[in-house]
Amino acid sequence: MKLATVAHNGRTTAAVLDGDHWRSLPADNLSDLLATTALDRAADLVGEDLPGAVPVLPLPSPRKVVCCGLNYADHITEMGRELPAHPTLFAKYADSLTGPEDDLVLPKGLDVDWEAELAVVVGAELTGADRDSARAAIAGYTVANDISVRDWQKRTLQWFQGKAWDRTTPLGPVVVTPDALDPVAGVEVICRVDGTERQRGNTRTLVFDAADLLAYISTFTTLRPGDVVLTGTPGGVGMGMTPPVFLADGDLVETEIPGIGTLRNRLRLTDSRS
Repeated sequence: MKLATVAHNGRTTAAVLDGDHWRSLPADNLSDLLATTALDRAADLVGEDLPGAVPVLPLPSPRKVVCCGLNYADHITEMGRELPAHPTLFAKYADSLTGPEDDLVLPKGLDVDWEAELAVVVGAELTGADRDSARAAIAGYTVANDISVRDWQKRTLQWFQGKAWDRTTPLGPVVVTPDALDPVAGVEVICRVDGTERQRGNTRTLVFDAADLLAYISTFTTLRPGDVVLTGTPGGVGMGMTPPVFLADGDLVETEIPGIGTLRNRLRLTDSRS
C-alpha cells in the first residue's frame, strides 16, 4: 500500500493510492492520520477520488526525527572510520523537513552536500522495544535526503548545526507499507546530481537495519506514531571525494528508491533565505 499527503483543491489530505489515482483518508495529512488511526484500518476508511492530487511532504509534524550516521560500510570507509558497535545518532526538527519537489533554499557560500537515505516511519508507540516489537511497529518506508551543510557540520564534534537547517531535508513522495517493501532483502538507494549518479547503495549492507534502530532508540526515548528515523547514507557523498565536491546553485538533486519513488529538489543559493 502506498500512502501520501496530497494537495488537492487548495488543501491537503491524507490519501491512499488506488490503482493510478489517489483516494482520500480521514485526516489532513499522514502525521495526523498515524496519530489517530492504525494503518491496518486504512482500507476501511477510504473516501472520495482526488483527481489531479499531487503528493507533498507526507509527514509535516513528526514529534521526533532521528537520524543515523555512518550506517553503510562503504560510507564509513570513505569517511575514514571504523565500523561502529552502536548507532551514531543525531536529531532534526520537523522544521528541517520539506516536500518531494520543493526547492532547497540556503545562503550563498556554504558547502552543501547530498546524502540519499531510506527513512522509516513509526506506526505504534515504542518504549524499550525488542527487535521483533520494533519491526512490528514499522508503518512504512519513504525516501529522504539528509542534505548537509558540511562547513557548519565540521565546526565542532557535534553534527547538529550542519544537519538541521530549515526546509532542507526532503521526504516522500509516498510512504510504502512493509508488506510491499522489504529493506532487509535489499532495496537500492540512489542519488543523482544534475543527472550524474553520485550514490548507489543497497539496504542489505546496513550495519543497523530499521528494526535495530527503532529498538535501540526506544531504549532511551519513546517513539510514537508518525515519528521518522533516517537510516543513513551509502558511499558517494561529496565530502568523501578527492578533492571534495559540493552542490552549486541550481543543481537538481534526485533521490530515488525503486518501489517508493523519487525526490526532485533544486538547490537555490541566495543572499537571503527570507
